[in-house]
Amino acid sequence: MNPARKPSIDKITVHIGVGESGERLSSAEKLLQTIVKQKTVRANAKKTIPTFSIKKKEPIGCKVTLRGNRAAEFLRTALKINENKINASQFDKDGNFSLGIEEHTDFPGMKYDPSIGIFGMDVNVALKRSGYRILRRKIAKHKIPQNHRLTKEDAISFVKEKYSVEVV
Repeated sequence: MNPARKPSIDKITVHIGVGESGERLSSAEKLLQTIVKQKTVRANAKKTIPTFSIKKKEPIGCKVTLRGNRAAEFLRTALKINENKINASQFDKDGNFSLGIEEHTDFPGMKYDPSIGIFGMDVNVALKRSGYRILRRKIAKHKIPQNHRLTKEDAISFVKEKYSVEVV
C-alpha cells in the first residue's frame, strides 16, 4: 500500500456531558483529567433550554483533545472497554467514528466513589491521511481530491487491522 494513502489518527475528543455547572462539573473535570492525564476545557451550552434549566453560555460539560501517542494509547483502552466491538453505523462517510463509555469505573485503576458518582463519556475519533494539511494551511488552500479522501470502508479496514476490532 502507498504510504501516503495509509490512514492515521488525527485527534480524539473525549467529552463528558454533565448538564449542569457546579460541583458535578468540577468533579467530572477532575475525573477526566485523571483518566487522560491532560487538562480539560469546559463546554458551554449553545442555547437556552428552560425545561432542563440550562442557560446559554453556561458551562455544562468538559472535554479534552488527544493527539499522537496519547490518542493511540487512549483508543486502545477505550476499545478494550467496549470489548473490541464497534457497529458499522458508528462510522460516518468521512471515516470518523464515535463510541460511548457508560461508566468511568471501567478504566483501569478507577474506583467507584459515592461522592463523585458515575460518569459516562463520548469518544470521537477523527482519522486522516497524509496530505490533509492542504485544507487548513494559510497559503494555497485546496480541497482534498476525491480519490484521496478517507471513506467509511477505509476507516473500518484501518481499525480492524491496527486495533483488531470486530465491526458488527
